[in-house]
Amino acid sequence: MNTTAIPKRILIIQTAFIGDVILTLPLLQLCKRTFPNSEIDFIAIPAAKSILETHQDLNELILYDKKDSDRGIKPFRKMVRKLRGKNYDLALVPHRSLRSATLAFLSRASQRIGFHRSAGKYLLTDIVLYPSDGTHEINRNLHLLKPFQIDPTQKVYPKLSFSSEDEVVVKNWLKENSLDDRSKIITVAPGSVWNTKRWLPERFAEVIDSLAADGFSVILIGGPADVELANQILNLLKSPVANAVGKMSIRQSALLIKHSTVLLTNDSAPMHLAVSVGTRVAAIFGPTITDFGFYPYGEDDVVIETDNLSCRPCGSHGGNACPISTFDCMKKISPEKVLEQILILTSNTEVKR
Repeated sequence: MNTTAIPKRILIIQTAFIGDVILTLPLLQLCKRTFPNSEIDFIAIPAAKSILETHQDLNELILYDKKDSDRGIKPFRKMVRKLRGKNYDLALVPHRSLRSATLAFLSRASQRIGFHRSAGKYLLTDIVLYPSDGTHEINRNLHLLKPFQIDPTQKVYPKLSFSSEDEVVVKNWLKENSLDDRSKIITVAPGSVWNTKRWLPERFAEVIDSLAADGFSVILIGGPADVELANQILNLLKSPVANAVGKMSIRQSALLIKHSTVLLTNDSAPMHLAVSVGTRVAAIFGPTITDFGFYPYGEDDVVIETDNLSCRPCGSHGGNACPISTFDCMKKISPEKVLEQILILTSNTEVKR
């Protein structure tokens, strides 16, 4: 391989969850910084459209609906024809699935770089070691640029780009809810795709009531799937809260986070949204651990967890139910401990970047 060759057309393939897409943004950004005259396309699932469609470093977003594989071969062939017509010099494949490696191969990109843990590594031209030493996923992804002599250990924060419509919607919503002092606003994201990653609703309610008593305003955020959970918390509250759950796009939720001083969240995508907009994170980890490499990336961010549990971790993603029916990893995290960490974060107004 000629590592001095400068790619003119680059394809990045990341068809995993929204959080994974956010953690791939630094790879996109560093590619553009390193090869400023290149055109960079990105393949992602439709759910990630809001994250990518406005990104300033992106030439074209190519949406790939995995459900198309259930509709026969025609949608897949259409995708392949589109990719081949792009004449890519380089395909970067942070997603380690066979499908992603296959798309890279069928695109006929002359150089295809992926990880040694890829199920389709035999379809790649360059295989890079996937670090398993607790390295953050952002920096793991940057290892894909090692063939170009680029330092993968550098700190690169994900960045989001917002539309004028996003700005107007969020500005009006904040005004309607009389929320104008960022230093006194806390956002709370209580949801997660995985049940065991969710801290208990009554604990969230207790922390929110305590924050209200301390003079903070609280915004609940989340997607349509989190509406029922948000209603559970609202029914437990003794104090008012601004509820944006199911009412905002992902980008608009990120803007709400940007207008707050701290985000309280589970180990889920909002944690990475907060990092991308420079808001401190207090992240509650239950079944998962930071050694997996998906912890909040900011220097001031904190992880709140229960130490010395032999059952942790119980899986790479969590699950729908505690395997040993105790749920100690979450139940042993007290509202007092969470509140203490939030107040520590709010006491320091300077964000380290």
